[in-house]
Amino acid sequence: MYQKKQGIIAMISIIITALLFLPSLTAFPIPTISNMNESKELNLLRVEHYLELEAIENTDSFQLYYVFPPNYGYQVPIVLDILNDTTTNIQKYTIEKDIYSPNRVINFSLSSMQQGQHTLIHFTIWVLVESHDFSDSPKDVPIPNSPWENPEETKQWLSSSEMVQVKRIRIKRTANKLEGEQDSVYSYAKNISSFILNHRHGLFLIQLWTKTFLKQDALTTLKINGENVGRAHLACALFRSKNIPARVILANNDQGFWTQMHYMVEYYIPSYGWVLLDPTYGMTPYSTNRQIINRICSIEDEDDTKEDYIFRFMKGEERWIWINTDKVEPYYVDCDEGSKSQMFTEVTLSTQVFAADYTFFRTQNVFSQYEKFLNMDLSSADQQHVENAISYQINACENLVDTNDINEFVFYIEKAYDEYKEISE
Repeated sequence: MYQKKQGIIAMISIIITALLFLPSLTAFPIPTISNMNESKELNLLRVEHYLELEAIENTDSFQLYYVFPPNYGYQVPIVLDILNDTTTNIQKYTIEKDIYSPNRVINFSLSSMQQGQHTLIHFTIWVLVESHDFSDSPKDVPIPNSPWENPEETKQWLSSSEMVQVKRIRIKRTANKLEGEQDSVYSYAKNISSFILNHRHGLFLIQLWTKTFLKQDALTTLKINGENVGRAHLACALFRSKNIPARVILANNDQGFWTQMHYMVEYYIPSYGWVLLDPTYGMTPYSTNRQIINRICSIEDEDDTKEDYIFRFMKGEERWIWINTDKVEPYYVDCDEGSKSQMFTEVTLSTQVFAADYTFFRTQNVFSQYEKFLNMDLSSADQQHVENAISYQINACENLVDTNDINEFVFYIEKAYDEYKEISE
């Protein structure tokens, strides 16, 4: 008990110091007596990637881009860790802003490869996630009568695309049936989540057993069901046909097995915000702590899809890897051999609201510095500060796993922040 109180006192001291001496942090909420007795759940999640590459021909050095979890909503990335069994010659890597905010990508600069050569990038990404189950989402907000009732920044996700055919008659008829006499976004979303799971489920099982998944666009999925990719596209089409913005989300989730990528949906409730839907389980709302979000897909992403790396008849997947040469390809076999990814829930803990908020806030500060300095050419002294900070960020995660103590995490995050402050810009 004494150690716990000491940790709380230390946390309060850090907050007060930050508020007094760091003007950039003054937006942080000052703890009050009421919220000091409340609690919030934090989750330390980790996604592990085995990315195996195969050279189809001899190639010079090249760039590979891979989705990276954005600082978005209830999640904040902490650090990328390249593991020791990596065999690819990585000249440099940075974390960069993508075209659409808040998306990020890892930009790997890789050395030349010889025809037939296989190399591996084995890396893990740590992410801090606040648990939120969207139980506070309103149940009675009506379905918009027109697209103009939505905020401007959401309207691109009302459009039709190659994968999300909003204007097709069959989509519109299905949307009308699912709406029925219920006129709330919440009830309509519930109907959609159940429908995409159960509709022609027998045909889905046949595709699963025979491993013959076909195109994953909304219309094909409406006819024969589909994988989580197709169900996400179908859900988006049904939402958009009723003037509800909806978008595909690329994620790694808690399925408990190795996979390529998981596809989810966010739909927009006016005056509230975006709510998660999982198409595999046919569930909404869906809690934030069950996945790491890797990318918010744009309409352009829906129009620039690829065929599956394993099931060659399965087309229509939004990309998570981009390579600037056609002489190298990702090598996937069956998610046992070759490339694969899996998310792990390393720690779930409950702590005081002010401590959780400060931890999340300070982690955002550190990540902002981390991605900035990864993208800069620094002196050897400043580069050493970056390397020290990255070590502290990794230590923060590993010590939280070992101790389950949020104070240990904050201790190392603060040390990382101090290292970044030493860098002369």
